[in-house]
Amino acid sequence: MCIAIPGRVIEITDAMAKVDVAGARKEASLMLMDDVKVGDYVIVHAGFAIQKVDDAEAQETLRLLSEFLREDPGDHEVR
Repeated sequence: MCIAIPGRVIEITDAMAKVDVAGARKEASLMLMDDVKVGDYVIVHAGFAIQKVDDAEAQETLRLLSEFLREDPGDHEVR
């Protein structure tokens, strides 16, 4: 399953961002976006930041994802 999830940008180097996704640190390309700053939440899909989201929307999405993972005993891994 492939999903797009929000992550907070914690570092930007050239066109790459280091993004914190619920405690996991991932790299995301910023090639598809303009005006991304450290501290912004972005939706990351397939290694690319594709959209900014506000803090409230990001927190709600992460809360729902966490709730889903607690309820489904299947094997889940955030990549």
